[in-house]
Amino acid sequence: MMSSVPLLLPKRKNMKIKRLPARAAGVLLPLILSILMTFVVSAVATMTTMGPAPGFLGKWMSAWSLSWLIAFPTLLCALPLARRIVLSLVERA
Repeated sequence: MMSSVPLLLPKRKNMKIKRLPARAAGVLLPLILSILMTFVVSAVATMTTMGPAPGFLGKWMSAWSLSWLIAFPTLLCALPLARRIVLSLVERA
């Protein structure tokens, strides 16, 4: 009878991923959000500008890194303001 665990991988018991403390969420959320958003938006902008031409990947990564350097600190500053605006627009639970 075949085992469901591949023979090449050792069995690991009670292996848990170490999580960050809850206080890290205030920085982690804008970090992940800025990475994802700038990655997609810079790809669209670069593709719109130059099309699928040679050198696209290099130009895209250059545009992404610059946009992320601007977006991350902007999100850190803008997120508290955005939360206040949203709270003023929705009913309290």
